[in-house]
Amino acid sequence: MKRFNLKKLPLHIKLLAYFLVFGAIILIVLWVFQSFFIKPLYTMSKSMSVEKGATSISKAVQYNKNVWATIDSVALNYTLSVYLYDVGGGAPSFSRECSYENPAVKLNMEYPDVLKYYERTVDNGGKCSFVASNDVDDVVSKRVEILKKSGASIDSVDAKVHLTSVSENESLVYTYIIDRTDGRQTFLIITSSITPLNITLDVIKNQMIVVSVVFVLLSLFFSLYASRRIARPIAETNNAAKELAKKNYSIEFKARGYREVEELNDTLNYAKTELAATEKLQQELIANISHDLRTPLTMITGYGEVMRDLPGENTPENIQIIIDEATRLSTLVNDLLDLSKLQSGALQAQKKVFNLTDSVKAIFDRYSKLIEQDGFNIMFENNEDVYINADELRISQVIYNLVNNAVNHAGEDKTVIITQSIRDKRVRIEVIDHGEGIPADKLPYIWERYYKVDKEHKRGVIGSGLGLSIVKSILDAHNARYGVRSAPGKGSTFWFEIAYESVKRRKK
Repeated sequence: MKRFNLKKLPLHIKLLAYFLVFGAIILIVLWVFQSFFIKPLYTMSKSMSVEKGATSISKAVQYNKNVWATIDSVALNYTLSVYLYDVGGGAPSFSRECSYENPAVKLNMEYPDVLKYYERTVDNGGKCSFVASNDVDDVVSKRVEILKKSGASIDSVDAKVHLTSVSENESLVYTYIIDRTDGRQTFLIITSSITPLNITLDVIKNQMIVVSVVFVLLSLFFSLYASRRIARPIAETNNAAKELAKKNYSIEFKARGYREVEELNDTLNYAKTELAATEKLQQELIANISHDLRTPLTMITGYGEVMRDLPGENTPENIQIIIDEATRLSTLVNDLLDLSKLQSGALQAQKKVFNLTDSVKAIFDRYSKLIEQDGFNIMFENNEDVYINADELRISQVIYNLVNNAVNHAGEDKTVIITQSIRDKRVRIEVIDHGEGIPADKLPYIWERYYKVDKEHKRGVIGSGLGLSIVKSILDAHNARYGVRSAPGKGSTFWFEIAYESVKRRKK
């Protein structure tokens, strides 16, 4: 038997279940509240009202100020019956001073009951509150007479309910022994009727049944609507993401609904654009590399066949061409491997302190042939020896690639200038050419590994065409600053800055 997996349920089904469970919890809380807590809360509220009224009356009695006015006001506001008894000197004998009775229901205030309440109050420290049954015999008798006069049977259901509602009445009693300022004591009894709740609870239960049915229907409708409303944008985004995974870059993430989904779709649209651009640039890279690999291989094959088939073609010049093309091919392969290692983090920097100025000078030896045979003018301007803590091989590779780039794009004057300067505890190397320059809209992309400003396949003077990508990876690994200034027809200046360890000034 296949096991049910809750995690595989669609989002809108889960949301629907959550909303329905939440609605059921609310209903349960309402039923529990009305079944078990209404009467205690009602009694507590009445108790607070009685105690508040008793405090006001006791203060008036204690100082003998506006006693009747206070009793009238409190009794009317809180629907209370108020009884005042003068406590005799030694024996617990009482004489009623005044009273305000609720005519609907009243307690039996005969002497034994008053004495019992007084003794209970004394035992409780002068204050006491409790619930007592009402003396309703007279009230019931009067209501029976009314029912008989109206011709109704006292055994009828309506009559029984009517009489039961009276017989089940209870009163909240508050008693207080007041020490008056004139040295006498007054015994205060305050009663408040606790309305019978049985019939009220029955009415509330019937209403709750209707409310529960309506609530369940509304909850079901709202849950269906809300779950679909919330889940639909996510489902649309998920379907679009599946298309993106299939390299369908024309898909649009346009689901809307709430802020998080809109922000996610905006991010995915941006990612889609970048992936499409990367895909295009990668295809261009493969085409460029294929051409760059094919060219030296064709040259090597061609000159090799000529030397094999034609007598007298086995000359040093032809052999040098084969060697140069093999070297170019080896350089391209090595650059591809270096770029892959640098970007994957597999090639770790081996840092040490070395003379950066001497490293730049040593690179000039590689260009002696260009200077002598092709008329290039490559200059290095510096006034001090600078020592840095970095990977000497990789930093030399950066400088070499920047110089190669400048040589390949040098202008008609065939001049390349390298400058070294000190600023803000960092050494700055600039490589300047007077070539065709780079348009402003292409400057942000020249460091990308798949980007090539010149889309034409032409044989560079030196290098593989991956130099700037390698430069970026090496400088990022050294946390160095770098950039380029360029404009069409005005040449380019590539630069980088790195912290130095020490500087030795040369004597003029």
